[in-house]
Amino acid sequence: MPDMFVNRLAFSTLIAVLAWSQAASARADECRLCTTATGGTAAAQPLQVDIINGLTFSRAAHTGSGKGRISVAADGASNIGGGLIALGGYAVAGSAVIHGEPGRYIRIDLPARVEMTSSTGGKVEIANLRTSLGLHPQLDASGQLTFSFGGDLNVDSDLSGKFRGRIPITAEYE
Repeated sequence: MPDMFVNRLAFSTLIAVLAWSQAASARADECRLCTTATGGTAAAQPLQVDIINGLTFSRAAHTGSGKGRISVAADGASNIGGGLIALGGYAVAGSAVIHGEPGRYIRIDLPARVEMTSSTGGKVEIANLRTSLGLHPQLDASGQLTFSFGGDLNVDSDLSGKFRGRIPITAEYE
């Protein structure tokens, strides 16, 4: 079995977070019911996204028999299949917390695909990013919302190395 373990793959992600909010003047036009104590229009508190931990895929080896996939669900469940076999390590769902105005509904956007690269130039892709959020996420009474996220790592060829990538997370008020 030594041929199966020639190409070792390690996958991890670096999370790039983009908390997007409109300028105060634009927000003031949007919220006509928001007022300050003096009767003026109040600007929305900007959203802040903090990563608790990044999405991590387990170590795997490509057997040379076609495409492979490592799936990590938002609840942390994972599986490996196709042309990949597990080499150990744990797959971990990513998690984040959003801070903003208490009670406000928000929208979280993740990209459709993220490319990961190794120091040798190899490339793999994360697709089907998903979260633990329901249809209408809302900040709690303290202005926070914690969620987890996962995705599918797709390996199309015989590569080796440690792969890294960034997943931009965008949050905005509804």
